[in-house]
Amino acid sequence: MPYAPKPTLRQLGEADAAFIYSDSEHANSNVSLLHIYDRSTAPNGVVRFKQILAHVESRLHLLPVFRQKVLRVPLDLDYPYWVEDENFDIEYHVRHIALPKPGDWRQFCIQASRIHARPLDLQRPLWEMYVIEGLDSFLDLPSGSFAVLLKVHHAAVDVAHESQLTTLLHDLSPTPPPAPPAPPWFAQSPPSPLALMWRAGFHAASFPLRLMGSVSESLGLMALSIKTVAGEFWQRPSDFPATRFNTVVSPHRVFDTRRFPLDDFQRIRRLVKGATVNDVVLAVCAGGLRRYLLLQDELPTESLLAAAPINVPNSGQGAASFSWVRVSLHTEEVDALRRLKAIRATTSSSNVQARAHRARGLSDAASHAPALAIAATSKMMRAASARLGDWTPLANCSITHLSGPTAPLYLLGARLTYLSAIMPVADGMGLVFSVTTYNDMLVISFTACYEQLPDPEVLAQCLRVSFQEYLELVPSLATALPTSVPTSPPAKPARATRQKSSTKKTV
Repeated sequence: MPYAPKPTLRQLGEADAAFIYSDSEHANSNVSLLHIYDRSTAPNGVVRFKQILAHVESRLHLLPVFRQKVLRVPLDLDYPYWVEDENFDIEYHVRHIALPKPGDWRQFCIQASRIHARPLDLQRPLWEMYVIEGLDSFLDLPSGSFAVLLKVHHAAVDVAHESQLTTLLHDLSPTPPPAPPAPPWFAQSPPSPLALMWRAGFHAASFPLRLMGSVSESLGLMALSIKTVAGEFWQRPSDFPATRFNTVVSPHRVFDTRRFPLDDFQRIRRLVKGATVNDVVLAVCAGGLRRYLLLQDELPTESLLAAAPINVPNSGQGAASFSWVRVSLHTEEVDALRRLKAIRATTSSSNVQARAHRARGLSDAASHAPALAIAATSKMMRAASARLGDWTPLANCSITHLSGPTAPLYLLGARLTYLSAIMPVADGMGLVFSVTTYNDMLVISFTACYEQLPDPEVLAQCLRVSFQEYLELVPSLATALPTSVPTSPPAKPARATRQKSSTKKTV
């Protein structure tokens, strides 16, 4: 593998710095990738922890941020810097645990949620890896499987590039050729507080010069940003109904997931002309969320909204890209097919596409705008919102997409059989769906606040039933469906009650 040159002192951008500053006692910006492996494909069917430890250490030079920590400027007068950790210890970051008997899926989800919820040590590189064994009772996965949970702070790796982490650790063959020795690494000494203060002063002094030549463009961008944020995300509470997921979150998390064949989503999308797999994902999540809230007698009569990625065509410049907008899930619609049609009409409407184009343009332009001006604008908007007392969440939930490899991957010969993600939640946004694709499977997972979702297995089953509703509509599959799958809402459980976070244990 190619040698990565030793990085120079690198400062965090405004977005990454915001993730650091936004961490609180009850909500952090951790992103956790979950990998489950079939060890039977490894040499002699054995993969030992020491092998994984050595494997990770041999590839650290390919991702320098894994040996770097955050160094904040005194008094936070400037954005922090990435500096190399002089006391880096690989055995601190890569850990080994096992589930107790029987080692079933529910135990795994509870353990993964606990690991994800714990904050990372900001005095060390912002990642941890857990090798989890004892997975002896997983349905649809080989017996004796093991898992690798990779937890990374959002400031260290962008979610849109999380697949780079998966690719970095894996090979395309169970017997790859021997890798060349890793280059020697010696940590560079961090700059002194005086040097950081000098840099902060230089940045402050040169700020007016950096504005020259683009003052009108920068001011126009900020005005458009404020208008867009106000119009899209800061509307009054009457604009969309609030749910149990739109309150203050606790420090405790829950996670669950359901796997589906990707081909089934391809078949379902053909039920509606022009529909995409992304539209079907929105429809399945909408149906599951509708069913869950209906069981709790909490389904609003108005449609719920999701912050979701929308396809934005690149005019003659290759494949479409994605941009974030707030879209209606049409949860007020009882019929599944009509709900999919309505979602397709929403995502393909010129209004939503125009907002997606504008959002992408703002995102692209923001990377060139003065960081201090954007940060100041953000602080003013938050302060104004607090004074007015009319702050509302971005949406009822968020739906993120993480595209994985289309070919099988291997870790020391063990075949990767499952890939999903646990996402950060925040006040006002206590439910996030993550959609991952790998090989021929599509996985819909969700992360939530425990107090808001004390029964994650019920929501997971609601997602399964929602998917099954669409699958039954596909003519070629209707006769092949198992009769044991319910087509109507499951028996109504006792209504979930929420208590104060201080009375709950982490799940």
